Amino acid sequence: MQTELSKKLGVEHAIFGFTPFPAVAAAISRAGGFGVLGAVRYTAPDDLKRDLDWIEAHVDGRPYGLDVVMPAKKVEGVTEADVEGMIPEGHREFVKDTLAKYGVPELAEGEASGWRITGWMERVARTQLDVAFDYPIKLLANALGSPPADVVERAHEQDVLVAALAGSARHAVKHKERGIDIVVAQGYEAGGHTGDIASMVLTPEVVEAVDPLPVLAAGGIGSGQQVAAALSLGAQGVWLGSIWLTTTEADLHSPALIRKLLAAGSGDTVRSRALTGKPARQLRTEWTDAWDDTNGPGTLPMPLQGLLVAEAVSRIQKYEVEPLLGTPVGQIVGRMNSERSVQAVFDDLTRGFERAVDRINRIAGRSGE
Repeated sequence: MQTELSKKLGVEHAIFGFTPFPAVAAAISRAGGFGVLGAVRYTAPDDLKRDLDWIEAHVDGRPYGLDVVMPAKKVEGVTEADVEGMIPEGHREFVKDTLAKYGVPELAEGEASGWRITGWMERVARTQLDVAFDYPIKLLANALGSPPADVVERAHEQDVLVAALAGSARHAVKHKERGIDIVVAQGYEAGGHTGDIASMVLTPEVVEAVDPLPVLAAGGIGSGQQVAAALSLGAQGVWLGSIWLTTTEADLHSPALIRKLLAAGSGDTVRSRALTGKPARQLRTEWTDAWDDTNGPGTLPMPLQGLLVAEAVSRIQKYEVEPLLGTPVGQIVGRMNSERSVQAVFDDLTRGFERAVDRINRIAGRSGE
């Protein structure tokens, strides 16, 4: 599964794995892919440094990258307290009432919520970059489109390639104009923030729009046959995220959530603004249903929604309140039926890819060449 891009980055397989878990990122790189650590949850620079130290010690000298979340346009002088003050009291009451309805316990006195939306704020992302550029990362990806021009320039000065996610050909062209090196064409099926266009349509549109820039296909990919399909559409690799959530190296800390993921079918996800204020695909739960109900107050725009629900999400996760318990995940969740190691996932991907290529060769009359 080698392409021009995978050869450039020195990886055996053109499989790029995005994950919030350092152990998964390192295992992806060791398996011959390209591990990418999601940095959004690191609000303390020392925590990111600790985990990058760990990855550096466990990738066996293989390349890896970092994914940050920062807007292309800078907003000056806005603090978390400023944003908190914009949240309507009615929305706070809705959260309080919904948690009470399901008997969700309070956090212990003095215990802070484990997930905050501050990682979406540019000043936090820049502290992450100050740490990351001290490490030999080979790729910097941005989940909110093109990062600011000075960040792209800084990455290029350190021979770090820059990737940006796009949900349409129009967005992809803007990335190309801003000096991005790799476009990740993320289809509607993907977990997390997505656009409205499915991968089968989006991938070739983006490939054509940004040629000769390399494109990675993302969304709904979890088998070797799907990898082969993505490469046949012109992509130079695939960007996989959801498939790693049920690997043995992942650190979800929630047996109940793992059970829900393993039991879910491909129709058990929904694009909802409940988590961050922007449409993000996640497990459908009674929490997402409550926010999407027309009788409710409706969600707030980013980053207000994320700040509003941060403590609630932490409480739901800590106490494993199953009706409300969810996570961002793509439609590929229907294939995630057992806990496997990262290496086992790679073995399945490579075998499936070989079967797909053999099948196409037979159809094309090239069997045995």
